[in-house]
Amino acid sequence: MENLTLPSIEHEQVVEMMNGGLGLEELSVDEQRAVMEASADMFPAEADVLASEVDAGGVPADWVTVNGSNVDRVILYLHGGGYTMGSRNTHRGLAGRIARVARARVLLPDYRLAPEHPFPAAVEDATTCWRWLVSKDHAPDRMAIAGDSSGGGLTLATLLALKAAGDPLPACAIGLSPWTDLEGQGPTAEPGAVDDPMLTPEGVRSSGRQYAAANLHNPLASPLHGDLQNLPPLLLQVGTREILLSDSTRFAEKAEAAGVEVTLEIEDGLIHVWHMFPDIPEAQSAIERIGAFIEQNC
Repeated sequence: MENLTLPSIEHEQVVEMMNGGLGLEELSVDEQRAVMEASADMFPAEADVLASEVDAGGVPADWVTVNGSNVDRVILYLHGGGYTMGSRNTHRGLAGRIARVARARVLLPDYRLAPEHPFPAAVEDATTCWRWLVSKDHAPDRMAIAGDSSGGGLTLATLLALKAAGDPLPACAIGLSPWTDLEGQGPTAEPGAVDDPMLTPEGVRSSGRQYAAANLHNPLASPLHGDLQNLPPLLLQVGTREILLSDSTRFAEKAEAAGVEVTLEIEDGLIHVWHMFPDIPEAQSAIERIGAFIEQNC
């Protein structure tokens, strides 16, 4: 599905605020993390969002809930940040908004980050969290896995890892601007192909090398290269102003060819993971569709 309406004024104000890019490539990993953590104030959790810390099989995590969250509908949410940044803190607001529209509880883990913990540490932690949820008697057919950017790619990689191990799969999965090809071989990842104010082709490829230098083609690092048969229904949301647009379109094409039910939503003119910005109208409408998708399948 493609939305051909023009981006909102609020969306364009965010683009203007970025003023030519984030400049993270020039910073050390520690500095990048500090910038992302400081940005959490831009994405606050709403007043009634509750977060309680839990040990999810050895992985620190938050249970994120709102009034009306069903105790038996659970979303495992995997945050973005290029596998090197991001945390429960940076994504608690987004997790809370998804919990609200899906009327669900969200498990938001702090999976290990590269370069200290390269591939496959993130996949190991995500599968550990899933198995912990199942061990706590949460029914897989009432659960979803979701994530944004690298967390969206990790969502799809986690499905592949669980399938290969014979674990039960969730009822559905959602990728917000998912990163499915760490090598950056898609047409929109070519220099100058799109006017992306958030990411650069070299920045994306550099993050890929920090996470999985020797495994860029491994399906658990780049799920585009995986066997996609028998995956649950998928919802992928991506904007046309994204370097990672072709990560979604190519993955959706391959998944559909493998018989997977895929809903691909391409939003005209929108930037990478616009969902993070609570004051953008397109963010709320996209999140509402995520909630409807989860309720339909879980």
